[in-house]
Amino acid sequence: MLRKLKKIKFSRVIVYCLMVSLVLFTSLPLIYMVSTAFKPMQELFIFPPRFLVMDPTLSNFSDLVLVAGSTTVPFIRYIFNSLIVSVTVVVCTILVSACAAYGLVKLDFPGGKAVFQIIIAALMFSPHVTQIPRYMVVNSLSMIDTYAALILPSIAVAYNFFLMKQFIEQYPDTLLEAARIDGAGEVRIFFKIVFPALASPIATLAVFSFISNWNDYFSPLIYITSAPMKTLPLALQSISGGVGAVSFARAGAVAAATFLMTVPSILIFVILQRRVVSTLTYSGIKG
Repeated sequence: MLRKLKKIKFSRVIVYCLMVSLVLFTSLPLIYMVSTAFKPMQELFIFPPRFLVMDPTLSNFSDLVLVAGSTTVPFIRYIFNSLIVSVTVVVCTILVSACAAYGLVKLDFPGGKAVFQIIIAALMFSPHVTQIPRYMVVNSLSMIDTYAALILPSIAVAYNFFLMKQFIEQYPDTLLEAARIDGAGEVRIFFKIVFPALASPIATLAVFSFISNWNDYFSPLIYITSAPMKTLPLALQSISGGVGAVSFARAGAVAAATFLMTVPSILIFVILQRRVVSTLTYSGIKG
């Protein structure tokens, strides 16, 4: 044990200490957010402010449920709407992106290069540029104030397709040809051979897609008109109130709402972080 400790270079210890210090420093806002969510009212407005909570309470979360909910629309409905939209988009965008990338890369069909160039061109446009034509399409299909208005426009994303393509094109064609010789169809080849090999990019795509849709406030603001169809970000934006006494009275609920919106994104990233890091590292090396 002592020999192993002697072999550790002093420079490596300095690097490790520096990295730990940077991690702790960057995590301070997250720690403060969690601490604030459990602070009672008297600790929220104490001066000078305390970084850590001294007397934790759950009253902020009960206030959040009372403020954001109503007699006609319970608070749990907003959480349900966000989960339905986010999970459905994640599953559909993984299937659509993987299938489209496989068909474009491994199946030689006329016009494939032109389709790929169109998808690459779509990466150059800001999402805000397409908001007006997207709204016109959604409105013409009578999907306003429905789950479809929030789900369908978010499924086919150019970046998601490009990510899948980068990994599928590395898959050996010889294995696919061997499967075809054995009599396997393209659908079976994709779901039995190719799809299981895409675990890392699928996990990365799931994290990015879930976080973007879970925190999406703009789309529900445009497409949703009734209270029962509101998602969590749209419902929570009203609890901060205005200025003065109203906002002070709701400060605890705002802190609880911030915590509630952040925790799912952190959990899904922590669960899939190894896959995400390996995907980003691999794509960075190949680039």
